[in-house]
Amino acid sequence: MFERMKEDINTIFENDPAARGWFEVVFTYAGLHALWAHRVAHWFYKKRWYTLARVISQISRFMTGIEIHPGAVIGRRFFIDHGMGVVIGETCEIGDDVLLYHGVTLGGTGKERGKRHPTIGNNVVISAGAKVLGSFTVGDNSRIGSNAVVLSEVPPNSTVVGIPGRIVKRDGVRIGRLEHDKLPDPIIDMFKQLQEQVDELKAAQQREQKREPVKTKIGGND
Repeated sequence: MFERMKEDINTIFENDPAARGWFEVVFTYAGLHALWAHRVAHWFYKKRWYTLARVISQISRFMTGIEIHPGAVIGRRFFIDHGMGVVIGETCEIGDDVLLYHGVTLGGTGKERGKRHPTIGNNVVISAGAKVLGSFTVGDNSRIGSNAVVLSEVPPNSTVVGIPGRIVKRDGVRIGRLEHDKLPDPIIDMFKQLQEQVDELKAAQQREQKREPVKTKIGGND
């Protein structure tokens, strides 16, 4: 248990340059508190002590602003950065080395029973405000852009942005840390292309107008 706790703390140092010391991390990082509380709640959940598990989960939610259902399965070296507003559903499965930012939802799409929440692979980064909704898999080494709404399967080594989520990068190699300021946006790219076409049409129209002969009126009516 203590080895896992030490691993959790080291994961924060590896992912958050603002972390300055063990005391600060242990006592001030809500994502760490939520993860540790979830492990306790999940143990009771597996023992079928469902109500006690939910009570622990709700206390953790009140204290941290992070809601993790006791039934969710979470792998090793999991880190929630900032964390406020994160929601993780009951049948969600999360692999190893996964990084979530604040406002992320790993939820369902309706009232169906059984597996209704996403499965997140290893080495996945999900940025602030992203929503991953439904029973499908987000492949290993993928990243989800800020405020994206993902409703379908994501292959490994992919980058997804937009509403609904669109795959904008899939190169078959491991994707490194998410660079929030360099994510492509297909909607903005489309508008840029349209604006370029409008500018070309305007320029062509101006050239045609310059070629027309100037008509002058000779004489006049008194």
